[in-house]
Amino acid sequence: MSTIDTEQTTDNTDSGAPIRRLAAWDTDSLCNLAAEFETPLYVIDAQRVRENCARLLDAFPAATIRYAIKAHSGQAVLKVIRDAGIDVECASAGEVKAALAAGFNGNRIQYTAVNPPARDLDAIINWWQENKQLTITVGAADTVERLQERGFDGRLCIRVNPNVGAGHHEKVTTGANAKFGIPYERVSELATQWATEFDLVGIHAHAGSGISGEDLSSHEELVRRMGTLARTITECAGSLEFVDVGGGFGVPYRANDPPLDIHTVAERTRDALGTVDATLAIEPGRYVVADAGVLLTRVNTIKSARETTVVGVDAGMTTLLRPAMYDAYHEIENISASPTTDSMPVTIAGPICESSDIFAEGRSISAPTRGDIIAIGTAGAYGYEMASTYNARPRPAEVIYDDSTAKVARRRETRDELDVLETSSDEHSVSLSSVVSHSHSSVAPESTMSSSSTGDTPPGGESQ
Repeated sequence: MSTIDTEQTTDNTDSGAPIRRLAAWDTDSLCNLAAEFETPLYVIDAQRVRENCARLLDAFPAATIRYAIKAHSGQAVLKVIRDAGIDVECASAGEVKAALAAGFNGNRIQYTAVNPPARDLDAIINWWQENKQLTITVGAADTVERLQERGFDGRLCIRVNPNVGAGHHEKVTTGANAKFGIPYERVSELATQWATEFDLVGIHAHAGSGISGEDLSSHEELVRRMGTLARTITECAGSLEFVDVGGGFGVPYRANDPPLDIHTVAERTRDALGTVDATLAIEPGRYVVADAGVLLTRVNTIKSARETTVVGVDAGMTTLLRPAMYDAYHEIENISASPTTDSMPVTIAGPICESSDIFAEGRSISAPTRGDIIAIGTAGAYGYEMASTYNARPRPAEVIYDDSTAKVARRRETRDELDVLETSSDEHSVSLSSVVSHSHSSVAPESTMSSSSTGDTPPGGESQ
């Protein structure tokens, strides 16, 4: 743990603003953190997370708000969100485990199953036995059958495919993607059936991720369809507890892009839903944590190329994947440079042996020298979460600061730890003939397994 001067970092003039730009962070404090904890380094501001939670609660006072854990699953962040009074939505058994470990009770957890592996369902059902208020959202009738085989008869929510999608990139537009949810036209019939077999508590749909002002019409259409469906289900299957219209509320990654007016979004969402005998629910993820985080990386190479100057840094696409995967834009500044340093256009590249390992091309920053610290803004969402060990590179560290104190929230992975899954043991070896024989045998229904066989121990208890 380290005490630092974060008075300027939190920048009281920016407190409560709808978006926190990279320029609002105090460069001296960030450079001190880079020196103290080394780079690459994610930095999270706990107070900014609280401010974003408060803004959502103010805009949606009568709604149930569930934070989408996939944006950032760190325990330190989850505890801030828990204490702010926001619930969680989990996309995997691992995220449910993280929520339980962070102190969320079952009644504050919603698990949204997307083609769930058997191990996930086994773990979820194990935890459900001790947390009967946990809600499971299903996007396929097949998943319902698999839950019944495991003895589940609890709180069920149906994920709807409304055939309406939106988002900042085609890879995160889900509302019309066949992978997600049950076709809209089939839901009322299945709801009528499942209401007699489970505690049918809600319906859910999600348009996509990174929704901006220009996507609001698609979001509104999704909400309208969900309102109509909720009224139909109420007539044929009984009342619902909630209508969940997902999240995906975007943040502006470019310095000149306007922030989303969340109060306008809330008003238009309520109007589109109409009168329903159920509580509105939303699932923001990015909106809660994106502008609460920055990535710090150090310059190690400066190379004059034919058409550009390449600035090599110690972070790469394994540290922050979004630019390589989505062509995403992030603000970037050389925070080591003095205010009088001239700017120059550069290509900022990482150490990964891939041509896609580029953070920016032709970006104008203060002329860098070897050892300078580069800050990449709005990196709190889908930054660390999508980090990998490709090229056998350890994942970075993350620090969270609060009340002028910074502490390591996730320590830096070591090279030695990259080998922990390797084994030279013959204990679990099988003969090739046995494998071939199994491949030609008839496929039996999947069997359930205890949580001890998956390594999933419920927080505070032992494997069952």
